[in-house]
Amino acid sequence: MQIEGASVYVLLCADGSYYAGLTRKEVETRVSEHNLGINADYTARRRPVKLVWSEHFELLTEAIATERRIKGWSRAKKEALIRGDYDALPELSARRNKKGDHGRSSS
Repeated sequence: MQIEGASVYVLLCADGSYYAGLTRKEVETRVSEHNLGINADYTARRRPVKLVWSEHFELLTEAIATERRIKGWSRAKKEALIRGDYDALPELSARRNKKGDHGRSSS
């Protein structure tokens, strides 16, 4: 069954990696598909997977932007999201930006 808007979700894979995805189906249905290897290139080789975080968005565009953002996050930042430590997210972004700064000044 298709739902309004879309949901973004994060899976913990059997190899310890995280997978961020987006679905317009019920999240539980999509997780089952991942575990069956249906439309699941990355997760098919990393089963079983377990749902560790999800959020529904009324607007598909918001869901797409959120999924893309999460896919680019460090493991530490994904883990802060999963445990609901939203206060840590800006700090983890700042640390990552500083790490890649290489002493350049920002304007």
